[in-house]
Amino acid sequence: MPAQKPDQFDITSPDQPADASRSNWEDQIAGFWASFNGDNADAMVALMRELASQCPYQDGRADYELGGVFDSVGREHDALEYYERALVKGLDAERTAQMRIQHASTLRNVGRPDDAVAMLSDGEERDDATAVFLALALHSADRKDEALSVALTALADHLPRFGRSARAYAEDLLNQ
Repeated sequence: MPAQKPDQFDITSPDQPADASRSNWEDQIAGFWASFNGDNADAMVALMRELASQCPYQDGRADYELGGVFDSVGREHDALEYYERALVKGLDAERTAQMRIQHASTLRNVGRPDDAVAMLSDGEERDDATAVFLALALHSADRKDEALSVALTALADHLPRFGRSARAYAEDLLNQ
C-alpha cells in the first residue's frame, strides 16, 4: 500500500476554528495509523513529521506521535527522544497511559529493562496492557518469577473458573 503524501490529508487552514482544526488533526493522525505501512519507513516518518508540524495543540501530542512512528519503524533510539519530550510537555490522560506503555516497551527493547519496570510499576492501577508489558520487562530484567506472577494475575481476572487458583499461584511465585 503506497504511503499517502502529506497534502492528501487535507491539513486544516489556519482560518478555521480551533475546534475544527483540532478535530481535523486528530482525524488525520487516526488516518495515518489506519494506513500505516511499515515497509515504507522513510515515507512514514516524513509524513508524520509533516502532520506533527501542523499540530494545533501546545502539549506533547506531536512528540508522542513522532515517537510512535519511530518506534513502529524500528528506530527505538529516535523514539525515546520524542517520548521524553512528550513527557516534559505533558499529555492528556489517555495518551499518557498509551505512551507510558510504548515508552517502557522501547526502553526494554534498547536494553534498559530496569527502567521499563520502574516506569510500569509506579503504583498506578495496572490494566491488562500495562501488565503484559510489565511482564515482558520483568522477564528481560531476569526477574522471571515476578514476570510470570504479573501475567498470571492479569489473566486470572478473565478466567471464568480457576481465577482464584491462578491468583494464589501468582502470589506463591512472589513468596518463593
